[in-house]
Amino acid sequence: MARPGHARSRPSSKKDEDEEAEDPVDAMISRTGCAAQHWELQECMAARQDWRHCQPQVRAFRECMAQRQRAEE
Repeated sequence: MARPGHARSRPSSKKDEDEEAEDPVDAMISRTGCAAQHWELQECMAARQDWRHCQPQVRAFRECMAQRQRAEE
């Protein structure tokens, strides 16, 4: 029987390698220089379960990303 959420299973050695590899989204955010704001937002959302309660963190992450975008222009 298939595991919930997956149509197929992976070999165990591949699974071990995947767990050690960095998430591509995390890598992309790290390159922006806004990783700290991103993690603060993620922690708030995990604790509060509602992004509307995390508006200071949303604003801080948005501003960090906007500053980076302006610097690239």
